[in-house]
Amino acid sequence: MLRNFPTRGALSRPRRGAADVVVFLGAAALLWLIVRLSSGVTAPFDKVTAPSTVSTDPAELPYYAARSLLRMFIALALSLVFTFVYATAAARLRRAEKILLPALDILQSVPILAFLSVTVTGFIALFPGSQLGLECASIFAIFTSQAWNMTFAFHHSLVSQPRELDEAARLLRLSRWQRFWRLDVPGGMIPLVWNGMMSFGGGWFFLAASEALSVNNQSYALPGIGAYVASASGQAELGKVLLAIVVMIVMVTGVNVLFWRPLTAWSERFRVEESESAQAPRSVVLNLLRRSRIPALLGKAFGWLVFPLDRALRVFGLAEHPLRSSPVRRRIGDVVFAVVVLCAVAYGVIRAAGYVADTAGFGEIGHALLLGLITFGRVLVLVVVGTLVWVPVGVWIGLNPRVSRLAQPVVQVLASFPANFLFPLFTAALVVTGVSLDWGGIVLMSLGAQWYILFNVIAGASAIPNDLREAAAVLRLPRALWWRKLILPAIFPSYVTGGITAAGGAWNASIVAEIVSYGSTTLTATGLGAYIADATKTGDSPHILIGVVVMSLYVVGLNRLFWRRLYALAERRFSL
Repeated sequence: MLRNFPTRGALSRPRRGAADVVVFLGAAALLWLIVRLSSGVTAPFDKVTAPSTVSTDPAELPYYAARSLLRMFIALALSLVFTFVYATAAARLRRAEKILLPALDILQSVPILAFLSVTVTGFIALFPGSQLGLECASIFAIFTSQAWNMTFAFHHSLVSQPRELDEAARLLRLSRWQRFWRLDVPGGMIPLVWNGMMSFGGGWFFLAASEALSVNNQSYALPGIGAYVASASGQAELGKVLLAIVVMIVMVTGVNVLFWRPLTAWSERFRVEESESAQAPRSVVLNLLRRSRIPALLGKAFGWLVFPLDRALRVFGLAEHPLRSSPVRRRIGDVVFAVVVLCAVAYGVIRAAGYVADTAGFGEIGHALLLGLITFGRVLVLVVVGTLVWVPVGVWIGLNPRVSRLAQPVVQVLASFPANFLFPLFTAALVVTGVSLDWGGIVLMSLGAQWYILFNVIAGASAIPNDLREAAAVLRLPRALWWRKLILPAIFPSYVTGGITAAGGAWNASIVAEIVSYGSTTLTATGLGAYIADATKTGDSPHILIGVVVMSLYVVGLNRLFWRRLYALAERRFSL
């Protein structure tokens, strides 16, 4: 009789077989595509005869889009490694934290064009005769637009870990290596995924600047959709710009469906709460991978390496139990550390001051400070308006899984879409309406920075434990009290992280938002971003240095005086 009724396992075999075929074919196609695209990375390169534009033939768009996507994912992988190392060192090493966090503020404030003005020449010299040097410079520029936000988010998850988990790790005498993979990474997975998604969008924003390089009076162009848009804009080919926009929307949507949505749904397994959410995020791709036997076979093939590697790397850290050192030894170490840091900083300041005095003169610093004050006004308006608009929207999306499934791809497309692809259309609109770029630049800057607030608020709202939401529902809290006692305190740490990165992103976006061009028409706004962009294009090193230093002073000063105080308040009072 049992033979007449197939078992559940028998019914699932055809599905597993089909899933195995789809996963295998998809992996094979991805591997072939990576090999095919990598062959063009090492193409011959001559610095003198290198083209400054790329072909605007629409038939090249699929290849250009794939090359850009490869650069984006390489930069994302490098950003993830940097995040793990840098954020962990800043959170776990007491003395290093005093340098690493201010340095991260400075790195975030340095505009991408300033990195390019230094790295392009160095990477070309490192790989002579090969396009690999230019590729490395482009990937590094994209890396600088992704890494800082991810590092801030992961660092916050480390310093705000629940005390009970920290004590459990110490009692179990986990090594630092074991603690990192079994506690730190799982505990920070949800904010890391959401901020990685946002950082990926930040990389798209600066894609044109990283592929159509113009530094030291020399222009280079790499095959990519960003360079394609730059070339089409320079030739005033509006139809081809619109075609590139369509391709970009398709590509961003595909990345969201095939990569970010499965990753977001998978990260839900690391949520810590006593009651399960009514509607967890779902993904067709993730369900397909779970149904396939190929991931399990790969796990069995390479899983035997995990335990020996775990045991071997324990030598990099003793068990995390309280260790005591004498106050005298600790004080001497602090003094030596402070002296070394102060000497290094003083040497750098003296050298930079001498260089500025011999070239542009100190009077130029006052001019740059005044331009920075104008850009600061634009950044302030952007952050205030972005907070008022996107905090309620982010809470609504984050608390409703059904809405999140529908809104996430839309938000991801909007956030990932390079706003500078729209600059030609925006330039034409400003010329027709007569609106000054001094005001229109705020809109352009917001297109590249406001999404940091939205994504962090969504991540913070979605991380609110479901049992707290149910308790608020049982108590029937009035709406105002619900916001004041539950929602705002719960999302406050995530909002501060988003606010810091949004403000830094706005300063960086000013580089491309205060100068816009289409064909022979160029509009320039008064501000520090236009100052740095113009100096970078002409290769004026003294003015680049002054502009970067002044922008760093504004960003770091704002972070130290305002955002860091909110950050400390979030850690002290509003950590769940």
